[in-house]
This record gives sequence, structure tokens and C-alpha cells, in this order.
Amino acid sequence: MSEQAVIAPAAGATGLAGLDAELQRGNAQLAEAGVALRLERRGLRLGLRGPLPCRRGSGPFRVQRLSLGLPASDEGLRQARRELRRVQQELQQQRFAWPSAPQAPGAAVRAAAGVSLAGSRLPGEGATVLDAALARFERQFFEDPRRCRNPAGTRTTWTAAYQPYMRRLSAFASAAHLDGQLLLQVLESYPAASRSRQQCGTALAALAKMVAIDLPADWGARAGGYGLHRAQFRQLPSDVQVEQLVERIPNPGWRLAYGLMATYGLRNHEVFFTDLSALLPGSDRVIRVLPTSKTGEHQVWPFQPDWVERFELPRLALEVGSLPPICTDLRTTTLQQVGRRVAEQFRRYELPITPYDLRHAWAVRTIHIGLPDTVAARMMGHSVSIHTRTYHHWITRRDQQQAVDAALSRQRAG
Repeated sequence: MSEQAVIAPAAGATGLAGLDAELQRGNAQLAEAGVALRLERRGLRLGLRGPLPCRRGSGPFRVQRLSLGLPASDEGLRQARRELRRVQQELQQQRFAWPSAPQAPGAAVRAAAGVSLAGSRLPGEGATVLDAALARFERQFFEDPRRCRNPAGTRTTWTAAYQPYMRRLSAFASAAHLDGQLLLQVLESYPAASRSRQQCGTALAALAKMVAIDLPADWGARAGGYGLHRAQFRQLPSDVQVEQLVERIPNPGWRLAYGLMATYGLRNHEVFFTDLSALLPGSDRVIRVLPTSKTGEHQVWPFQPDWVERFELPRLALEVGSLPPICTDLRTTTLQQVGRRVAEQFRRYELPITPYDLRHAWAVRTIHIGLPDTVAARMMGHSVSIHTRTYHHWITRRDQQQAVDAALSRQRAG
């Protein structure tokens, strides 16, 4: 979906006639972008209309209305466009849910679409200190010069690693206050040692820094991080299983995508945002993840190297269009949506692993062969601290084994 078609600001709409003209123009842009949802004015309020799930929880989609509770004004139209975009994202993610009870103006669609309260209330509609802080935090996040160089990655990072926790913070705020106790309450609402709790800790710490809130001295320990001792990571596939599971994929393009992730430990979306020319015969087989990816440009070596031939990966450099035909135009899609397509295919082929299992297995493979953690972290496109925290169990085992081997070697020499 084109962002420009959805969130372009209203340009000089004066009165209801001008507003109606803006609605008509915006809806035409939505139609051109292939979006089925539309905005409409009913009296002095703006609403949303389009194919939405059955309110009873089952049955086909049909054209329905969703009240936004927003005034028919220039500012209301800007808000409505943002909320339409969020609803569209939730529909694409199959996470849309109708609100269960009447709510305050603007809150129904936020609950249904999973929108944070940052910048979502209008002046005079109960805006709070918390709303203002969240709006400023979101604005500063996107205006950070370091992130401006990679807009697609920044949007993905915000949607996946920050927005859910700002949303949870808004839900927990029973009053218009923002303090360390509230942040701690939100953090501890996530399971200990979970990935979501670690990400929540990072997001809330950034917010606390902006608004000058002192966090507990043990905030990092409370955040807990996440590690592969979690149940979902205990069953990483062995190398033999990785080789066998590719046989379950009938589509040649998806077989290549699977092999690329297994051999290079790529994130789902990175499969489609990588320079694969190094896979040409006679080249060094060191592929380059492009700057448009989530964490920017980095180079990756194959582990296992013989998998390049095993999975027929040179075809990716020799045959144009050998990967599955997925839209990678970041003006009309996001990295998250591209990655979601990969996960959907794994489920479609009923593979007993997830794409990230291949990535984690690649990382553990590098640990077992003794690749320095700093090098492996760089290849994976994340920090050494995240690498160490995520793979703590295997790194600790490796270091202990090296110490034991060295001690035994000295004993034999003596």
C-alpha cells in the first residue's frame, strides 16, 4: 500500500466542500494503490468503509463501516488517514479485531487497529502529558539522522520493536501520568526472559531517557533479555534436518529462498534485499545484504560452505527471477510485509521450523566452529551485546569447553 496515498496531508481543505474534495482525491489514490478501504464523511464525523471481517468472528468479509470518532476537519482527515493505514496493516497481518464495547472518540479504531496513542488525540479531546510524550518520542524516532538514511528499516523497526510497547504503555496508563513505576509495570507485564520483555525494556528505556525519567538501577536485569533456552528455540534443526526439509518444498523459487536462509543465516526479508552476484561461478560467495534492509549493509559468509552447491544457490546469480515474485518496492510495501510472506510459505509447506530457526541454527553453527562473536554479530547485522545475550548458552558452553581443552592440554604437556 502506498504511504503517500494513505497519509498525504490534507492540502488546504476549506469547509465541508473542500474536505469532500480531499476525500474524493484520497480515495482515488487508494484505489490506484489497490487498497479496498475508503474514508467517508457522515455529517460532521469521518469514518472508514470497506471489506472487513464478520463481527461475529466467522464468515466472509463484506463491506462495513467502522466509526473513527473523528471530526470532519483538516486535522481530523490527517488522523483518519493515519488510522486507515493502521487498519489496513492489521488486516494484512490478520490481526484485526472489532472493539467489544463503545469507546471514546478515536479509541475504537485504535483498539481494532493496534495503534499507539502517540499523536492520536486532537486538541480538546482529552490530550494528556502521556499523549504528548509518546507523540514527541515517535517524531524524534523518525527524525533521528542515523535512521533517516534507511527509511524502510526505520519503519520496520518502529512497527515491530517500539510501537507495540508504546501501545501497551497507553493501555496501562489509567491516569495522565508518566513515571518510572508505570514503565516498570508495563515491563513486568511481559513474561520473564522473553524476547518481548527485552524489546520492551529497550523501547521504554529510550522513552525514559527522552522525558528524563529515572529508571531502577537494575532495569537491565529486570528486562531480562531473551535467550535460546526458550522453548521455541530449544528445537533448532540439525544440519541433517536442514538438508532434508528442503525436499518438502515443491516450488523451485522457495527452495532457493530456503537454501539461502539456511546457508547465510539471513532474516526473512533479507533474502530479497541482497546482492547475490558473488554466487557466480569463480566468485568468493560472500554475499552483501543491501543498505535497504532492516540493519543496513553487511557481508555474510556461508556456513556450511558446501551448502552453496547443495542448495543450487549459484542459480540465484545466473538466472534472473529465480526467487519467488514478491513485491520489493518499499514505496508500496514494507520489510515486515516481505518477511511475512516468507513465514507464510513455511506454514503453507507445513515445515516444522520457522525461518528464524534457520537463522539461529546458522548462528549456533558459527559458535561451534569458533568464529569470533564480533565477526558473527557483524554478519548477522546486530550488535555484539545482542549476539552475546541471544546465544549466551552456546557461547558459554564453547568458552568453557575451550578452557577445559586448554587445561587438559597443559596437564598432558606436564
